Amino acid sequence: MPELPEVETTRRALAPHLAGRRIAAVRVRRRDLREPVPRGLARRLAGARVTGLDRRGKYLLLRTDRGTLILHLGMSGSLRLVPACAPAGPHEHLDLVLDDGRAVRLRDPRRFGLVLWTPGDPLAHPRLAGLGPEPFDRRLTGARLCARLAGRRAPVRNLLLDGRILAGIGNIYANEALFLAGIHPACPGGALAPDDCARLLRALRRVLREALRAGGTTLRDYVDGTGEPGAFQVRLRVYGREGEPCPRCGAAIRRIIPGQRSAYFCPRCQRCPRRS
Repeated sequence: MPELPEVETTRRALAPHLAGRRIAAVRVRRRDLREPVPRGLARRLAGARVTGLDRRGKYLLLRTDRGTLILHLGMSGSLRLVPACAPAGPHEHLDLVLDDGRAVRLRDPRRFGLVLWTPGDPLAHPRLAGLGPEPFDRRLTGARLCARLAGRRAPVRNLLLDGRILAGIGNIYANEALFLAGIHPACPGGALAPDDCARLLRALRRVLREALRAGGTTLRDYVDGTGEPGAFQVRLRVYGREGEPCPRCGAAIRRIIPGQRSAYFCPRCQRCPRRS
């Protein structure tokens, strides 16, 4: 699933090409995504001027002078800038045709993405209103992260995937950050002390910056707005590396399933902190 680095990389690739452009037309080939694409979208957007492309968590916000298109890439989606006349593939469900002869094309093989419309404040939309702080928010400190985890018995890896606690974190970067922080993924979130949370927050920011510099992670489907795959997969330390040696100590990386998704960790380097 595209996570914060992949969505932000897509935003950075597309934003310079969209600002100030008018949307000439909207072509919807399939409406049956995770939620149906809103009817009347072409009428609302035809002639609208794009004022910006922002990100909140894993959502892209295409702002126009009439309202905001909220886009989520789901499990396997991508947005690419293509010639408007380019034939669409079988999984390319929607085009935003621009006034310069190009189009922003949504590809979503699993159709788990979202295309939503709001004429008001997009941050008040039900999909966004409950999201937690962004990992790079300067107001977010280790102490504040610790307060958000306080009293929670769920595994810390699972809590990092909860967008109500932190926005934009998915399984790849949660695993990688917990390894850098030396914290076991199955450790209860409430067991972390402020120093542990500060170390975890530093690790999260480090791995997200590394992934952004590499253009995100491509394991299967992801490409950025210009069709380029990410390169961070070659730098993964633990994710997807079950049985391989830990890059720090050489112990075999293990995999567990605390919840419904695999967690990867080093049994020697990662521990559950114990409060005194």
